[in-house]
Amino acid sequence: MFIIRQYIDTDLEDIITLWEACDLTRPWNNPEIDIFRKIAQKDGLFLLAVKDEQLIATVMGGYDGHCGWVNYLAVHPHYQRNGVATALLQQLEKRLIAIGCPKLQLLIHKENIDVQSFYEQLGYEELEVICLGKRLIQD
Repeated sequence: MFIIRQYIDTDLEDIITLWEACDLTRPWNNPEIDIFRKIAQKDGLFLLAVKDEQLIATVMGGYDGHCGWVNYLAVHPHYQRNGVATALLQQLEKRLIAIGCPKLQLLIHKENIDVQSFYEQLGYEELEVICLGKRLIQD
């Protein structure tokens, strides 16, 4: 069994190691800076799953007043397909509903079919939108 809790400062290195094991890090996104930016928000939406005092999963949620967002959903490969990601997402959804968030969105890479299927099984659907981005700060 695992527990879900919020981020604490001693989690930093374990989170980065997990994200690297799950191939979520990218050269243009410094994970340490992303974590520091998130915890500065103090919104209680950075959740971790822990089993036997070991970090096994993360999800970084956000809410901008219009919609919620899911980022960095990661489950250690040894714990995938055991309900951990589903439990994290459900906890995030509950927290977002409690603060009045009307909808939740996320971005995945088109070629990541397994992850797309996972989200579809949880009721998420593909939206007909184009994602545009502009880098404001170079990390």
